Amino acid sequence: MTTSDPAPFDAKKITKPAPELLTYYIIIAILTLPAVIFVLPALWFRYITLKYSFDEEGVSMRWGILFQSETVLTYRRIQDIHVTRDLLQRWLGLATVSVQTASGSSMPEMKLEGILEAEALRDYLYQKMRGARDGHATEETLAVLSSEAKESNSLSGPAEPEATLLLRSIRDNLAKLVKESETPS
Repeated sequence: MTTSDPAPFDAKKITKPAPELLTYYIIIAILTLPAVIFVLPALWFRYITLKYSFDEEGVSMRWGILFQSETVLTYRRIQDIHVTRDLLQRWLGLATVSVQTASGSSMPEMKLEGILEAEALRDYLYQKMRGARDGHATEETLAVLSSEAKESNSLSGPAEPEATLLLRSIRDNLAKLVKESETPS
């Protein structure tokens, strides 16, 4: 019997919320009792118009029929990512991934609702937020920084942390820029 490896997570395949989100919305609307005639249509329209898009630059979310809204965040702007599940969401296997920026508001900039693979999406966003591309850029960056450190005869050793190598490289590049700007043309 052979075991197959699960397919790697691809955020670009997430374009709509999971169908379980509609069930969640229906239950929430029923719990509003007399307001269900107003809440249910609003949540249904939100569900059918909610679209997500993940690309190399960032993530976008749009929804709405009469009043369309769109939120676009680049990965550089993301400050923190939270995964939340209430009791009903856990029962349905759903989660909400909240993305926060340094906008000065205590509320998240974007809430990705109806996500089934929330932890994988959170990890993907953290990876993009940190500037790594598919896990290969970090190794390439380390190799380049390590070779630059050895060439400059710095005090760095082979076991020096990545952050220290990166900071030394930035320091050296800034010093070069300052020298170039001080020399008259």
